[in-house]
Amino acid sequence: MELSYFLGLDYNTWWFLVVGAVFSGYAILDGFDLGAGALHLFIKGDENRRIAFNAIGPVWDGNEVWLVIGGGTLFAGFPVVYASLFSAFYIPFMLFLAALIFRAVAIEFRSKEPMTWWRKTWDVAYSISSALLAILLGVVIGNVLNGIPLDANHEYFGSWLAFLNPFAIITGLTTLALFMMHGALYLSLKTKGRLFDNITTFIRNAIIAFVIMFVILSFYVLIFEQHLTERFQELPILFAVPVIIVLAIANVPRLITKEKFFQAFLFSGITIAMLLILAAVNLYPNIIVATNDAANSLTIYNAAASQKSLGIMLTISVIGAPLAVGYSLFAFWTFRGKVELDEHSY
Repeated sequence: MELSYFLGLDYNTWWFLVVGAVFSGYAILDGFDLGAGALHLFIKGDENRRIAFNAIGPVWDGNEVWLVIGGGTLFAGFPVVYASLFSAFYIPFMLFLAALIFRAVAIEFRSKEPMTWWRKTWDVAYSISSALLAILLGVVIGNVLNGIPLDANHEYFGSWLAFLNPFAIITGLTTLALFMMHGALYLSLKTKGRLFDNITTFIRNAIIAFVIMFVILSFYVLIFEQHLTERFQELPILFAVPVIIVLAIANVPRLITKEKFFQAFLFSGITIAMLLILAAVNLYPNIIVATNDAANSLTIYNAAASQKSLGIMLTISVIGAPLAVGYSLFAFWTFRGKVELDEHSY
């Protein structure tokens, strides 16, 4: 495969990059509040848990907007992929939607009543739904990378239990560990005192868990999913991507020891982005690989909207993307600093 082909700048490739960028933004932004939620039950004390809630309180719903934008860009650019993906992953997506609802309700309802049983119930719902969302995201990514059976009409014809294959499950657990590390780093920026000390312990444990899962996932790919390494054999320059990932991961504990938590949080986000770039490198120009017959695979060409539509939407995205990024930056800047509880807090 020629490098010029991989870096082609036609509308289809550009839109592939747009979709990938939006979902990367979602993973980085919602990843830290999903990770914070997954860690929630490890935080002891009602006041400390309220602080953890309010650390993500001003931004969690804005972060989820990126998921809506991602679905919209996928539908606009690659409608056939949207249809096939949502029908194939119907069960995982329904579980994902249910977890999103429970998580949102838990955040809003948790502090509405003073009873201990009430608050603990919503704490459990919030933590379990956050962890489930992270795992389901990884399971979907794992299955997309591994490929699924599609017929000539690009319709999935396998069993939904097939989604629970070892590679997808390992990817899901790796995603959970990564988000927990990302979330713990974010909480370190928003807490102080004894809670901050506890959070730093969570960070170290989450880093260890992620590194272990990342190593397991890497060895599993090298042994059982060797097709995911073929692209790197064709284009050795792409080995720069996994090298950057390893360096970014290694830099997180180095920065933690120097108490540079914000820089560590940034490198955690870079790790997420580079892992998704690694996935995109393995897929391109495919989006969904048909495991039964390569001719049935969905690519950026046979699943795309018309060239005119892609061109118009690309222009709109160039205008809209800075607005979305600007809004997120404004929200984080406005609510920067350590959390202080008041009468308006969760």
